[in-house]
Amino acid sequence: MATPDFILALREKIGNDPLWLSGVTAVVLRDGCVLLAKRADSGEWAAVTGIIDPGEQPADAAVREVLEETGVEAVPERLAMVNVTDPVVYDNGDQTQYLDLVFRLSWRSGDPHPADGENTATRWFSLDALPPMADDMIARIAAAVADEPAARFVVSPQSEHGHPISESAATS
Repeated sequence: MATPDFILALREKIGNDPLWLSGVTAVVLRDGCVLLAKRADSGEWAAVTGIIDPGEQPADAAVREVLEETGVEAVPERLAMVNVTDPVVYDNGDQTQYLDLVFRLSWRSGDPHPADGENTATRWFSLDALPPMADDMIARIAAAVADEPAARFVVSPQSEHGHPISESAATS
């Protein structure tokens, strides 16, 4: 996977220590289908994901990542979900965790293909016939597909004051 230059510069200073990063998940929809890519690093099918560059608008990052990874041009429709990923430890020992902004995008043009080496395959999947995927990726796609007008926020089971949050508040 290509590591952005700004992260390589940070890694020179902090080594493998945990690094908090902002990322996007781009859920591209077209005619009842979702665009998925088979990741070269894990072999898993997933929506397009990527790191937001310094100073880059998150929706622009989602559009850029889709084009870079799949050759597809897409238009952002809305922010669908805000969440924090589980910590990640890469093969080289680098530790990261991501604030992930999930965007719903619509297809504009282009036929999907592995465009930059980060994926081994790309294709459209019917929303009712998705391949096996991680639960957190399924949740991101579900949030993007939902017809909710506002973003979905993932919250901890307890508020900052240690009081339980009602189930309705946690899922709205």
